Amino acid sequence: MKLSFKSPALILFAGSGLLASMGLALAAVSVGDTLGTTEDAIRSALTSEGYAVKEIETEDREIEVEVSLDGQEMEVVVDAMSGKVLEMELEGPDEGDEKDDD
Repeated sequence: MKLSFKSPALILFAGSGLLASMGLALAAVSVGDTLGTTEDAIRSALTSEGYAVKEIETEDREIEVEVSLDGQEMEVVVDAMSGKVLEMELEGPDEGDEKDDD
C-alpha cells in the first residue's frame, strides 16, 4: 500500500513527528543563545527546552547552571549581563562529583 501526502500541513506534521522521535533534535540550547539574566529566567528557558536544572550559582559575571537532558549531565555557562550562553560542557562520569584525594 502506497501512502501519499497531499496536504503541506500534513507533510509538516509528519516531518516534525519524525524529528521528535529522533531525540534531541527539537530540544537543544546552543552557545550564543539568549536564556536570560536572572536565575529564574534561565531556569525557565532551560526547563522549557526539556533540561532538568540541578544547580545554579553565580560567580563573577557568569551564571553556571548544572543541567541534565536524557541522562546526559552538562554545565551551561551564561553571561550575567547579556544572558547569552558562553559555554556548554558535557560532564564525564568522573567529572560530576569532584573529590579531594588529600
